[in-house]
Amino acid sequence: MFNVQLSFTNTTIFQFSSSFMAQHHLQLAATSSHGWLRATPSDAHSETSVDKRWDSLAFNPVKTDYIYVMKSCKDGSFSNGGLRQYGNIEISPSAAVLNYGQGIIENLKAYKNKNGSIILFRVEENGLRMRVGADRMCMPAPTIEQFVEAVTSTVSANERWVPPSNKGFLHVQPLLMGNGPVLSLIPAPEFIFLIYVTPVRNYFEGGLKPINVVVENDIHRATLGGVGNIKAIGNYAGIMKAQAKAKANGFSDVLYLDSIHNRYLEEFSTANVFIVKDNTISTPVLGRTILPGITRKSIIEIAHRQGFKVEERLVPVEELFDADEVFCCGNAVCVLPVGSITLNGKRTTIEEKSVPLIRHH
Repeated sequence: MFNVQLSFTNTTIFQFSSSFMAQHHLQLAATSSHGWLRATPSDAHSETSVDKRWDSLAFNPVKTDYIYVMKSCKDGSFSNGGLRQYGNIEISPSAAVLNYGQGIIENLKAYKNKNGSIILFRVEENGLRMRVGADRMCMPAPTIEQFVEAVTSTVSANERWVPPSNKGFLHVQPLLMGNGPVLSLIPAPEFIFLIYVTPVRNYFEGGLKPINVVVENDIHRATLGGVGNIKAIGNYAGIMKAQAKAKANGFSDVLYLDSIHNRYLEEFSTANVFIVKDNTISTPVLGRTILPGITRKSIIEIAHRQGFKVEERLVPVEELFDADEVFCCGNAVCVLPVGSITLNGKRTTIEEKSVPLIRHH
């Protein structure tokens, strides 16, 4: 039974209270031409209107108060970032991100504790992953310190949009984009680092419910030599067709196989996969096609400490059907059990011997 408490000794968990929010000096840009503003609640929304939203939250963007924007300098460094009111940003029609897909994303969450404090988990890991991805895409990136400061500033400024602990969480989405102008296939001359946030509901309304997934044989999420191991923006549009077909057929998600043998497990649409057999937890080994998920890394660390044997290896699809448990993990889903798997039209139900669950605190 894989049922463990989430606790770490060698990681950073940012927790800040309302007094911190009030006293935290948020960085402002040097010029006013870009509309930089001090982080105070917008007059356009009342607290009452925000409170009424919690029960109707979905997983869709909500216009919050502030976004964070920072641009690169000629030497590739980033500076003079700051908060501005939520709204559209200006981008060149010939921007590299629009014409050639030179961009990467990150995503993480801000949770509200029962005592009202707000928690961010392992933010520096997201900052590091963005830098690794940026290097692959010929892009400069903010330092880890700049990334962490930008995230905490944006969450602080949008504090009132963090749902209560039992209603959802604040989705935090950093983006790094190549801005134009370019015509040739070359790196952009300027880059924009942007963060927006939106409140979303919990995935676990009404309790954890095992999901039904289908194994995809024709469409592949990533190929060797590509960018499947980073969060490149182009990684996701290519699997929308498979995902749309799966949902139209009543499935919750798609599980993809490797592009060479079409046999080994890769990932779900936006999550890593684990299988449990006896006291062994197995997951596809990281490489040029597997995204190094931060939740994935956390599960492996605490599983080792709980005495499980963890194997990072090539996992044949056949092992799904002999597993005691199968689950996926990622920023959005946290940890979600798989209830059934359909391969080549044949559905197999995974017996609920236990609930594979890492509880977030």
